[in-house]
Amino acid sequence: MNGLVIKNTGSHYLVKTDNGELVPCKIKGNFRLKGIRTTNPVAVGDNVTISETDNDTAYITAISPRKNYIIRRASNLSKQAHILAANLDQVCLVVTLFHPTTSTTFIDRFLATAEAYRVPAILVINKIDLLEDDAESMEYLKAVTHLYTTIGYPVLHISAKTCEGLDSLIKTLDGKVTLFSGNSGVGKSTMINDLIPGLELATAAISTTHDTGMHTTTFSEMFEVPGAAEGTYIIDTPGVKGFGTLEFEREEVSHFFPEIFKYSADCRYNNCTHTHEPGCAVREALEENLISQSRYSSYLSILDDAEEGKYRKGY
Repeated sequence: MNGLVIKNTGSHYLVKTDNGELVPCKIKGNFRLKGIRTTNPVAVGDNVTISETDNDTAYITAISPRKNYIIRRASNLSKQAHILAANLDQVCLVVTLFHPTTSTTFIDRFLATAEAYRVPAILVINKIDLLEDDAESMEYLKAVTHLYTTIGYPVLHISAKTCEGLDSLIKTLDGKVTLFSGNSGVGKSTMINDLIPGLELATAAISTTHDTGMHTTTFSEMFEVPGAAEGTYIIDTPGVKGFGTLEFEREEVSHFFPEIFKYSADCRYNNCTHTHEPGCAVREALEENLISQSRYSSYLSILDDAEEGKYRKGY
């Protein structure tokens, strides 16, 4: 029997079969012993084969090849990696500029990972209602929007609280499987509740002490969006504090920053790391403000991740 994994609680999975039945499943112990160094060998979005035993327990026995996935370094380094979701049409990275503040380093690391795994990314800036009465905050919103749109990423301005901008978000989701991700506290669950009335995902207030979010989503789950085109799904994931990169070869990191990759074609050396080499077109573009300093700094931080021996392979 074949089906789609729509929920992952860590030890149990919920599979929607081809005939629409929802089947709770487990994975057998030897399924974990195939060289997969991840916290979750099976991910939401996976197409799987399941079998039922005499004691009414269903087991996932095989995973179909994935067209893509988003992976991050797990907090449990012994497992190395965590797959956020698989078989995606796009990802919405939900961020906030204040209360809490999403760092550009986090944004850039996530976008680079999406580039590496060929998942189109959309930047969704939430809580714009908090910025509208502050001219300085609005200027920052414009600057961040300009930075990422000029690179080529769509940027949406949303207020999950007032539903401002929600129509434009709905249009981008139509007919697609979309992963929603972001730091804790950016309003991701509130936004999904707006998109799927009656879902009532748990939400929590921001910590006034640290101005950070608190985890409310504890596992990944896929939801069908009512009233949208067939095949419109949202995958909700737990909020993440940082985004560690994995499986990046040092010489390939620049490929995942579109503007850096563009200027690297004019570097004197094919294997230029854009850090110290003479004739580096990327550093020349940086000096001419054609590449932002924040993006270049994020690039250097991933180079540091990619140094040999810092992290082992995810697989």
